[in-house]
Amino acid sequence: MATDRILASYLIETPEPPEKVAEVMAGEQSCGTFTRVEGETDALRARARATVESIVELAPATSPSLPNALLERKGTQGPWRRARIEISFPVANIGANLPTLAATVAGNLYDLGEVSGLRLETVHVPAAYRARFELPRIGIAGTRRLTGVASGALVGTIIKPNVGFSAAETAELVARLCAAGVDFIKDDEVCADPDHAPLAERVPAVMAVVRAHQERTGKHVMVAFNITDETDAMKRHADLVEREGGSCVMASLNWCGHSGIQTLRRHTPLTLHGHRNGFGALSRHPLLGISFQAYQTLWRLAGVDHMHVHGLQGKFSQPDEEVIASAQDCFTPLAEGIDDRVMPAFSSGQWAGTVPATWTAIGSDDLLFMSGGGILAHPQGPAAGVASIRQAWAAARAGTPLDEAARSAPELAAALAFFGKR
Repeated sequence: MATDRILASYLIETPEPPEKVAEVMAGEQSCGTFTRVEGETDALRARARATVESIVELAPATSPSLPNALLERKGTQGPWRRARIEISFPVANIGANLPTLAATVAGNLYDLGEVSGLRLETVHVPAAYRARFELPRIGIAGTRRLTGVASGALVGTIIKPNVGFSAAETAELVARLCAAGVDFIKDDEVCADPDHAPLAERVPAVMAVVRAHQERTGKHVMVAFNITDETDAMKRHADLVEREGGSCVMASLNWCGHSGIQTLRRHTPLTLHGHRNGFGALSRHPLLGISFQAYQTLWRLAGVDHMHVHGLQGKFSQPDEEVIASAQDCFTPLAEGIDDRVMPAFSSGQWAGTVPATWTAIGSDDLLFMSGGGILAHPQGPAAGVASIRQAWAAARAGTPLDEAARSAPELAAALAFFGKR
């Protein structure tokens, strides 16, 4: 791709000729508007205008995917043509400005009167432009180094119940989970700084038991404290985690915003665990919003180390194909010659029984495999839950069916018997 342009691809639906709509999109998101204006010289347009790179028309739809008051006022009846469009944007229009990049590739386009559906599918940036943004501080290799897990999937869990525990009760649970053998523990996205367990109390209480476990065993368990908040508060919370010997903080990406995450990344050396809650509102409709490839590109430019992708055969709405593609996006460098891969975090209804599908589809264990109920609700206790997942990973890597492996793995056998009925 050109070294001075950003390339974005879109799926559109429109009653207009797609080539006309593509030009409207290119003009709207660069130097143009619906009509030529004073000062918009040919030289300026040549320098600053976005360019339509390709148009591939698809089969039309029988009805519009989304309401459009402008088309309704005009009495437009279709046909509703669909097309994939690639548009390139001059880097010089944007600079190293992540919010403006997002506004350029995913801004007013969604409101255009010419479309009855529009979805941002991919964003690709040149290497020189990618180098102007934050890289992961920790990433895959650093996460393995900090947790001491040289090979195999990192087994993690989530604090459950989500909210309600005091700081002391949370620390007691974390101590049990550390003893159970997990590599990673995270707060839930809805538990950040609640009155009953404020971070000022929860972080010291939890890290006291994490440090004690490390002194006994040599094992550092990575705890992702949810520090989602306004920017100055997140910086204070991150400083507290660092002072207490923690290695990771978590933030709800969509609600903190690109600027907030960039500021946090620049402020702290800790692992930055990116939680994507709310992504479904941006992605579930096939003719609206943003795909994960484009979404994770923007957040990786902000410097996150981990990205949630949901889980295979999980409890959420995403099909397995989307989860697989999302994980592969995390493993794919954004630009040639720059290793900015991030660790995909699998969660949502994960347990020993979903391991084989994960291994078969991903072919890598450079991932966080997070199981809440699959560990904490195991009939033989959390330690058996962790053991069942590790046994399942060993079986999957060896190509051994789980029911066969379970004959010599009682924890796995109990998990299959208990969770397999649900």
